[in-house]
Amino acid sequence: VICKSDFCNSGTVCSLIFSLQVDEYDIPCEQDLGPLVLIRLHKEKYLFFPEDSWYCSYVRVTNPQGETFHFPSYQWLEGYKTLNLREGTVVRAVLSRHSYGEYAPGWPRCHNVSDVDDLDANSKYLFSMSAVFAVRAVKSEFELRLKGFSGLRDSWKTLEDIRKVFWFNKTPVSEYVTEHWMDDDFFGYQYLNGVNPVMIRKCTQIPDNFPVTQEMVGGCLGTSTSLQEEMKNGNIFIVDYKILDGIPTCEIEGKPQYITAPLCMFHLNSKGQMMPLAIQLQQTPGAANPIFLPTDRKWDWTLAKIWVRLANFHVHEVNTHLLEAHFMAEVYAMATLRHLPMCHPIFKLLIPHTRYIFHINTLARTSLLKAGGLLDTSTSTGRDGMLQLLARGTQTVKYSSLCLPDDLKERGVTEVPNYYYKEDGMRIWTAIEKYVSGVVGFYYKSDSMIKDDKELQAWIQEIFKEAFLSRKDSGAPSSLETAAELIKFLSMIIYCCSIRHAAVNSGQFDFAAWMPNTPATMRQPPPKVKGTASLESILDTLPDVSSTCSLLVVLSVVSYELGDLRRLGYFPDEHFSEEEPKRHMAAFQASLAAISKSIEERNSVLPLAYNYINPAVVENSITV
Repeated sequence: VICKSDFCNSGTVCSLIFSLQVDEYDIPCEQDLGPLVLIRLHKEKYLFFPEDSWYCSYVRVTNPQGETFHFPSYQWLEGYKTLNLREGTVVRAVLSRHSYGEYAPGWPRCHNVSDVDDLDANSKYLFSMSAVFAVRAVKSEFELRLKGFSGLRDSWKTLEDIRKVFWFNKTPVSEYVTEHWMDDDFFGYQYLNGVNPVMIRKCTQIPDNFPVTQEMVGGCLGTSTSLQEEMKNGNIFIVDYKILDGIPTCEIEGKPQYITAPLCMFHLNSKGQMMPLAIQLQQTPGAANPIFLPTDRKWDWTLAKIWVRLANFHVHEVNTHLLEAHFMAEVYAMATLRHLPMCHPIFKLLIPHTRYIFHINTLARTSLLKAGGLLDTSTSTGRDGMLQLLARGTQTVKYSSLCLPDDLKERGVTEVPNYYYKEDGMRIWTAIEKYVSGVVGFYYKSDSMIKDDKELQAWIQEIFKEAFLSRKDSGAPSSLETAAELIKFLSMIIYCCSIRHAAVNSGQFDFAAWMPNTPATMRQPPPKVKGTASLESILDTLPDVSSTCSLLVVLSVVSYELGDLRRLGYFPDEHFSEEEPKRHMAAFQASLAAISKSIEERNSVLPLAYNYINPAVVENSITV
């Protein structure tokens, strides 16, 4: 018997020490036990030595006939107990101690724990990660206090004052944003390669509630074409924030906050630039809801774009980020632990992509989303509005929008140039799909094997019920009939837990450090007429100093890695014991390396590199 273990001495606050130890034992047995399907590890108290947590990677047993049986563990043993391990090539049913709770009505269900301390050791951050998280937050808050910004409820006096926030946390992207935030081409660029690159879609017909005319936009299109002609040629696009219509807003320090549900039209010009063409700030057209144009006065047009960026902040953070990445992924992880035993091939495939999801989501619910927390002190919707917005998102999210090829096709953006999220994402989706296909094909030789896999069917049914709330109109499957269906669903999970999350998370500080580019609230109502905006009125409308700083503290913490990294395709825990899945894994890693190299070559000649979904910097799972 060979037992490979990591012994952790984490008794000190200042360091975390790991040592790797492999022990071998000869265990006599008078009779042939046949194929081994289960072993039990006993962790018992030894003399006067203090209790110590033990991380067991795996146990490997070789019988006298030379047959080897592999029992994966990769989990902590806390206290004194017995751990049952199943042989890695045998599929058996397993029960799970994980149970569901409800955080808010209309939300996907979540792990039923009230605090990160209630999580088991296998779901928690390492001590070193928690320390980095805490130190980074304290450091950012200290910087603001040192500069005298924290706690101020005044308006920003000048744009230059905003520039002073986080001056030593600058990044190449945040500096670029500061210089170009008012440029129309950069405004459009962010819908392709910013933190919410999944909203823009082709416009094939002018919406009835957005009456843009040729007379309005003809000067921006040029004399050689028209709005109808450009729409016919597939060069008109739209972003619609109708999901925000009617979402309640809050008060901050007794002062009302504001939000709108705008529509924004874009023109893909001959240079491949996505240029904003028209903006309407409310859903219902009328005299008190003017359509703003690039030909309007500078500050009128700038203010209209800022209102759109405010709407984008809320839809991005609440639905694209929290809902579609974090909270739906939590259900994928829960169903995997509840219905698939450790020796099930789909458990082995998915478990690296669920790492730390329970910790970060529990942390979000108990700190970020709590009453009186950041949402109530820094955003226009406050906590109550956010709860309603995420519930709306849960009622409208589509399975197809989570599957990149389907999403791009449905939005009509497959041919849009300079759309690096699309280009890089499709290459990575293809690599993931090929890897998943190889693993699924090895274990499931026919569609009937998938249909007859009761554990797998219970798994998908639970995801349909708890993540998609049993909504048939979501398009999500409630059962799996074919290998193609299984491959697509697994590819979606791996993509969303790694690449898609990185795309909507990693650039948050980069694009929001310059607050006018991504405000979280507005302190004055939206304009009802043109010609009234000025720099001074905009500064009085933007978030105050304290709200700006509170939000940036959080974004500076969650936008960057915490350590203990496992990049996409890096699987140090050896769950698969057969050689063929390992070959598919190696091919997957080689494909990702090639994609990463091509991304870096492309980025080297761009004025603004797009590196958020480079496999070399993306983690396997949602860890922050």
